[in-house]
Amino acid sequence: MSAVRREEGRVRVAIRDSGCGIPADELPHIFERFHRVPQKGGEEKAGSGLGLAISKRILELHESIIEASSRLDEGTTFTFHLAPAALH
Repeated sequence: MSAVRREEGRVRVAIRDSGCGIPADELPHIFERFHRVPQKGGEEKAGSGLGLAISKRILELHESIIEASSRLDEGTTFTFHLAPAALH
């Protein structure tokens, strides 16, 4: 699910999934390069741990921010706020 709306001159985009969620102690690290959240039961998932770091950097270059909130067994919401300059 996603939602888009204007807030204080910015566009706010929120994207939510209904996955397994991210543990609270992992949230501060998910935007670090090569960081991968350990999976339940030790299963390995494909990925390099670069996607969120790249997304964050691109948004920063556009004077925008990204944040995440999550609940275990309910899912994660990624929200980013696009600055007016990024909208043109």
